[in-house]
Amino acid sequence: MTYLYAVASVSLIISALKDVSKTKKALKAALKIFINMLPLLWITLALVSIVLYFLPDYVIAEYLGTTDIFKGVTLASLLGSISLLPGFISFPLCGLLLKKGVSYTVLAAFTTSLMMVGILTYPIEKKYFGAKLTIIRNIAGFITAIIVSLVIGMIYGEVL
Repeated sequence: MTYLYAVASVSLIISALKDVSKTKKALKAALKIFINMLPLLWITLALVSIVLYFLPDYVIAEYLGTTDIFKGVTLASLLGSISLLPGFISFPLCGLLLKKGVSYTVLAAFTTSLMMVGILTYPIEKKYFGAKLTIIRNIAGFITAIIVSLVIGMIYGEVL
């Protein structure tokens, strides 16, 4: 993450050296977009918090920790698609689920769909990217999440 900040800082400096007025204009536009997105982000965060409150990790592990990999991957992909959790929450959650018997294949489906599919963020994405692109991106992310989980399952010998 530190590298991203460094790259962004260097890029900002280069931009400012080339044209200060355009850089200021871009920063003002970015700040305006960020401020406009804040209410939607807060609502999304509140919804996720409510869902996590009512679905503690042991309940999720009970349904995801089944011996039926297909059922577990399907449910994990759907849960991941409708959740919105940052990596610093989702990865420790997966560590807890792994200890409770959830397979690597199912955890891969959950985390990959969590990061790549955004049902809760659909309104935000639709507003900025349009409905068609948002739907295509979510479908592609979902398919990719399934493929990644199956590859992880093959690597760990859970899927033949």
